[in-house]
Amino acid sequence: MPTHSPLFRLEADAERQPQPAPLLMVSLEGFLDAGHVRSTLAEHLLNTLEHEVVASFDVDELIDYRSRRPFMTFDSDHYSDYDDPSLILYRMADAAGEPFLLLHGIEPDFRWEAFIDAVRQLGLAFGVRRVVSAHGIPMAVPHTRPVGTTRFSSDRALLGDFTPIFGQMKVPSSADSLLHLRLGESGLATMGVAVHVPHYLADTQFGDAAVAALDAVMELTGLVLPTTDLVEMAALTRSRIEEELSHNDEAREVVANLEQGYDRFIEGQRQRSLLASKEANLPSADEIGEALEAFLREAESTGTDAPDTHATEPGEE
Repeated sequence: MPTHSPLFRLEADAERQPQPAPLLMVSLEGFLDAGHVRSTLAEHLLNTLEHEVVASFDVDELIDYRSRRPFMTFDSDHYSDYDDPSLILYRMADAAGEPFLLLHGIEPDFRWEAFIDAVRQLGLAFGVRRVVSAHGIPMAVPHTRPVGTTRFSSDRALLGDFTPIFGQMKVPSSADSLLHLRLGESGLATMGVAVHVPHYLADTQFGDAAVAALDAVMELTGLVLPTTDLVEMAALTRSRIEEELSHNDEAREVVANLEQGYDRFIEGQRQRSLLASKEANLPSADEIGEALEAFLREAESTGTDAPDTHATEPGEE
């Protein structure tokens, strides 16, 4: 393999002969992940699919330990463990045997452009052509309604039949979002999904959002990924949420108000869709004019009187 960035180290086997993997899934922890969607999805894949480490990043060069201090274990009279942060590239295969890469770990605090260049180098080494990621964003929606998503891509055609609900806006950047921008600029196809998580569940694990993220990733990429464990976890988290709500009248009122707002929004979308459909079926002014001209020509050629456009008053001959 050509000389690579000092920010990562390839494992020996990958150094000798990188095995192709055309898709890279990115999961960088540390910024905006309502419902713990990103971390839940990555952990689910690592727990259910066989995988191997192919590269690891030098986190000492990339993170600010004082801004988010890793935990240590103090045991009676000594320090016994340290939760050292990591950023690792795994190679795995889906249920159909299709290989892909998973970049999972802490989001860099420093040197974003250098980090992205390093990811680009890894992509070239493994033949990556597509990049995908998923995370959660807090929204004023109830957990009792279908989970919504906002999808994005460097190529609009990859999103299929998807109607955005957001217009143009300024948002805080992240290493993940800049990765999408830069890799898209370099010619790779990048795709992502932001799952709409009820704002009152933003700090907890919301299984339904993780399931929605997994479904969206499979739809965008064609991967065949295990879902059973995640669906079961989602059912458990849903039951815990309902149990807590049953003892909290104020929270139930909040959910009820969100349900009403959500239903009004969906009905408004449906009405606009129906109106657009009806308007699409109406003839245009040009089409009406052409039809009238054709009728008049036919009436003239057959001797049929054209319709009288003069309104006759009662008693007038």
